Amino acid sequence: MTTTGSPGIRRAAVLGSPIAHSLSPVLHRAAYAAMGLDAWRYDRFEVDEAALPGFIGGLDTAQWRGLSLTMPLKRAVIPLLDEVSDTAASVEAVNTVVFGADGRRRGDNTDIPGMLAALRERGVGPVPSAAVLGAGATASSALAALARLGAGEVTAYVRGPARAAEMRHWGERLGVPVRTAEWADAAKALGEPLVIATTPAGAADHLADAVPDRPGALFDVLYDPWPTPLAAAWSARGGPVIGGLDLLVHQAVLQIEQYTGRTPVPLAAMRAAGEAALAGH
Repeated sequence: MTTTGSPGIRRAAVLGSPIAHSLSPVLHRAAYAAMGLDAWRYDRFEVDEAALPGFIGGLDTAQWRGLSLTMPLKRAVIPLLDEVSDTAASVEAVNTVVFGADGRRRGDNTDIPGMLAALRERGVGPVPSAAVLGAGATASSALAALARLGAGEVTAYVRGPARAAEMRHWGERLGVPVRTAEWADAAKALGEPLVIATTPAGAADHLADAVPDRPGALFDVLYDPWPTPLAAAWSARGGPVIGGLDLLVHQAVLQIEQYTGRTPVPLAAMRAAGEAALAGH
């Protein structure tokens, strides 16, 4: 692994485990090319929780400007940081690390504003109620985005009492009224004005047959394979669908702004690059 390079080079990367599937390099490199940032490099590294302190400690911060973090690192990184934004602290999850000129490490969460931007791009505004499928870091980010969107009561469909308690905890912390329901009843979620699916690939496929004739909006955070059976059934019935690529692009735009200090960031070019990469699988 090389974490240094030629003078003048600026570096960033995505870390996680597994990481080979990540589209982040495609999106960031497309942005750098469109912005004329020829000295910028963006890579991916397989890094787990045990290896994270050593990796970050070994970076030459004269060249490194930022890191994108995916699972399982979003919470493991927090003790390694000098500062954490209020947004990241609200859900105890960091997906963005920015290295300051003084070497300080600042953690942020661009998933939450990225999710909000993706919803608003498709015309989704305040809703009287919503449903979240699943629990965990992405689900808590969804609750935070719903709080900013202006949602009413949120019903979280989860497996088991521990995850139910976790989602109620996040609701209280984020100021969102959350009730929980059994995963076995998840088909009932599909009648809500907005449904956010945060479950792993395949977990919600069985719900495709339960999509109502006039559905509200669906935000399915998966992007590969796409469309998911649920998203395809939703679109077939005329409901608006926001996908994981939409989230990935919007949160990456915010990362690039922080890494480079430059705006505007070319969202359309990034989305086109992501679509092309997915089509080429």
